Amino acid sequence: MKLLLEDYEVIRRWIHRNARPLDLARWKFHFENGGTPPVLEALSAYQNEDGGFGHALEADAWNPNSTPIMAATAVERLLELEFGDAEHPIVQGILKYLDSGADMEGQTWSNVVASNNDYPHAPWWHTSSDSTARSFYNPTAILAGFILKFAARDCALFERGMEISQGLADLFLKDPELEMHPLKCVATLLECIAWGDLQEQFPYASLQEAVQAQSARLIIRDAAEWSGYSCRPSAFIKSPQSPGYADLAGLVQQELDYLLDTRNPEGIWNLNWSWAGYEREFAVSENWWKAHIAIENVLLLQAFGRLAV
Repeated sequence: MKLLLEDYEVIRRWIHRNARPLDLARWKFHFENGGTPPVLEALSAYQNEDGGFGHALEADAWNPNSTPIMAATAVERLLELEFGDAEHPIVQGILKYLDSGADMEGQTWSNVVASNNDYPHAPWWHTSSDSTARSFYNPTAILAGFILKFAARDCALFERGMEISQGLADLFLKDPELEMHPLKCVATLLECIAWGDLQEQFPYASLQEAVQAQSARLIIRDAAEWSGYSCRPSAFIKSPQSPGYADLAGLVQQELDYLLDTRNPEGIWNLNWSWAGYEREFAVSENWWKAHIAIENVLLLQAFGRLAV
């Protein structure tokens, strides 16, 4: 079973009608031979003077101020593009923000900042939240990885990034039983280490094995539970080349069937979460998220040969 051309066209038209400029540029980059510059231009609109990011780049928090989570979201968009220009103003701005020490507590960047409370947001981005996303790995592992990938090797920030990354690696190997979001942050750190050709500076093979083993433990095998907020195979397996795919190939194929079966009447996919508050703002964010989810799902279907386009 594949996503047929007419169904793909329904999704494409929905994206063109509803997605914010950033996600439309991402869609065009992946599926319509769009270039990198439009994505970067749209992304730059969320960057503040201090080099950080805000303004609901992460669509569940409408804080306009720079926050580490928003910076990490910008990093994820750059990594998605496989962007490598360390001199680009967006990259240099993020490095400036990280080098400033803003929103840091010791060797970690804050997961939640107090100013989130002043703007519409999901409950887990409130300072009183005890969400499983609240972990010192999230977003510190992503931001440290960004430093390793982009900072000049002879600068103090790179040295600090290396120190933070090695500390996180040691802690993770001692206690690898993380929840989904923190584990994904560790996986991103490993990708950045590899992109920076820094594997010899870490117990890299052991880290990879630990991430793979823990992700296999987290993935829900029962498809009946996937409609809720759960860890599906695609949280960690993005293509046939992903570590661990061979052991979970059957389950991945089952998830691909699930995606094809669960498109809503609009032809895209519903969110499996809500804010339980700020109803008007969530209705806007919900559409933003639907575009992001559509991009992720179509990319997944494409990677596994399930796109009949």
